Parts: sequence; structure tokens; C-alpha cells
Amino acid sequence: MAVIAKWICDRDDSMFDSKKDAEAHDKVLELAEQFTALLRARIPNVDGRKAEEFGILLANNREAIIEACKGKVEALNAIHSEEESNVMPLLAEA
Repeated sequence: MAVIAKWICDRDDSMFDSKKDAEAHDKVLELAEQFTALLRARIPNVDGRKAEEFGILLANNREAIIEACKGKVEALNAIHSEEESNVMPLLAEA
């Protein structure tokens, strides 16, 4: 029987084949938590789930955001086009 090493991210229990990938994922989640906390602090009545989704969006696209802050605002187009390909219609809320 072979032994296979796996790394688990304690923030969301995601499993990875390499320590490097697990640590990278953990750093993204840590950044997302900070973005979420910032959003909640600045907009107190924001929906918690939406704040978390936005924090994750910012963390996952940090390179594009950094480029936009440096003056290459077209870098944000990559985020828009990525979202459009993954868009799912929301169910109407009662």
C-alpha cells in the first residue's frame, strides 16, 4: 500500500497534493478575510454573505487589482470577462 501525503487548509478543509499549493490557498483565504472585514467595517449593513463573496473575488484577482491601481485599469476587464463566463441566474427572492 502506498502512502500519499495530503495537506489540508484549516480555514476551509480543502485538500492539496503539495504544501506550496496549500499555503498559497491559505494566503488567498486570509486576504479574503481581511477584505471582508474591511468591507463590513466600512459598510456596516452589508450582507455578510455578499461581503464574503466580494472579499474572495478581490483576493482571487489581486494581481489584476494591483495592476489597475498602478494605472492599468483595463486589467479589471479580465475579472469582468471571467465573471460573465461563470454567471448563474439568481432565483427570484420572495
